Amino acid sequence: MNVVQVLPSLLSADFSKLEEEIRSVERAGARILHLDVMDGRFVPNLTFGPLIVRAISSLTDRVLDTHLMVEEPAHLVSAFREAGSHWISFHVEATRDVEGTLALIRKSGALPGLALSPGTPFDAVRPYLEGLNHLLLMTVNPGFGGQRFLE
Repeated sequence: MNVVQVLPSLLSADFSKLEEEIRSVERAGARILHLDVMDGRFVPNLTFGPLIVRAISSLTDRVLDTHLMVEEPAHLVSAFREAGSHWISFHVEATRDVEGTLALIRKSGALPGLALSPGTPFDAVRPYLEGLNHLLLMTVNPGFGGQRFLE
């Protein structure tokens, strides 16, 4: 059965009060926390890396869904898995080896996903759907928090 879930992103969190922010979304009923990782190359902004994910992991027992908005994400899979990421997704446009990156995620013990940007045709992810745990359907262009949803 296909399930649609809306996951709270910690991108808008006040990182000086990270534990308080996590407790707030937990009290609201979040079972999965979405972590937006940006490298300043695939998207223009930078966010955080595995050290922050490790800190978040130490503060919660919730599933951590790490969304890699980075160029060639394969080189980061093991670091984020070791830091506590349970689910790892990336953009098909970000790598020349989608299947290889999905295989690395599976081998790490994380559950693999793909992210679909608003401007990317669904056919770009269609060949990989059977092997995915999740598909992240973006309602904004990647790289910036606080955007209005696209129509």
